[in-house]
Amino acid sequence: MMNRRLFVFDTNALLSAFLVKNSVSDQAFKKAILGGTLAISDSLMNEFAEVLWRPKFDKYFAPEERAETIREIEKYTIPFLTMDRITESKDPKDNRILELASAARASCIVTGDKKHLLSLHPFRGIPILSPADFLKQF
Repeated sequence: MMNRRLFVFDTNALLSAFLVKNSVSDQAFKKAILGGTLAISDSLMNEFAEVLWRPKFDKYFAPEERAETIREIEKYTIPFLTMDRITESKDPKDNRILELASAARASCIVTGDKKHLLSLHPFRGIPILSPADFLKQF
């Protein structure tokens, strides 16, 4: 594990990976777990689960598929405690991604957020990339 890279995926990129098979986000997720490990925090996992269970996704995921998606993410992640509070993003929810990446000393943040997170690239030396750019660079 020591030499494996750690990647942080935001909720948007994670959800997109499981929503559309073989999408760019799905390909990025698969590449990340083949070449490293995903870092996760309780805050990010809770947000992902909350979003996944929203009624608007009922047509895409049956209840058992939702539970399996969460198990799948847990299988490929290492939990990290985020101690430092970061407030550099204009979107307060994105700060939890930055906190996690900082705590994990991540190799990269992968985001589907076109505005806030990408505008901070790089964050404290950590690249912030779209799933497409992640595929090109890693």
